[in-house]
Amino acid sequence: MSGVRRADQVYTGIVEYITARHLGVGERLPSEAQLAETFDVSRAVVREALVRLAADGITVSRRGAGSYVNNTPSDRLISYASPGTLSAILGTYEVRLVLETEVARLAAARRSVQDMLDIGKALRTLQTALSSGMPAHAEDMELHRRIVLATANPAFLAAFEALSIDVNRTMHAGVEISRSRPPEVIWAMMREHEAIVAAIRVQDSDGAALTMRWHLSEGRKRLMPGA
Repeated sequence: MSGVRRADQVYTGIVEYITARHLGVGERLPSEAQLAETFDVSRAVVREALVRLAADGITVSRRGAGSYVNNTPSDRLISYASPGTLSAILGTYEVRLVLETEVARLAAARRSVQDMLDIGKALRTLQTALSSGMPAHAEDMELHRRIVLATANPAFLAAFEALSIDVNRTMHAGVEISRSRPPEVIWAMMREHEAIVAAIRVQDSDGAALTMRWHLSEGRKRLMPGA
């Protein structure tokens, strides 16, 4: 089994450890040596998993003191992750922050009249789904896909579609988690999408990039129970 796959499994195992023991924010995790023994892997594999957990905001490392709980993914997100895939699912947000921020910038600069009609239609469909309580992850995916198409660069579409399985999982979980919270959370999600589309419509490239980055950052936070 490759080191990368082992690290993915340890990543998920540590999240499950935190959840099963109801560890709260600020509580200390076992040492690297203890985790390595628990998961029967090398300390290097444990370090890789901890680096990813810290990057995803789930743990925080304190020099000379070990790793501590910083946050945990929602149970609903965990339910969408098959064994060993939670790291990859959350890791897509790092890629999307790079990819879709630039996608939005280019879409604003290059979008055609037809692109804008398609984006507007996709936004209205998403708004209807979110407002009615219907499943909305497919509609969310379609809006983002339409924005990608507006770049007029097929390479961006290929990159986006390569992430589609994990993106779909986070979108599905994100909508369900948001619906379990006060209505303002769903309204905030809609306003974020509306702001992105408005910036693309007036061809504000910097505004489109900024609003897309904000939307993705907020979307990732919504996957955490404390957000």
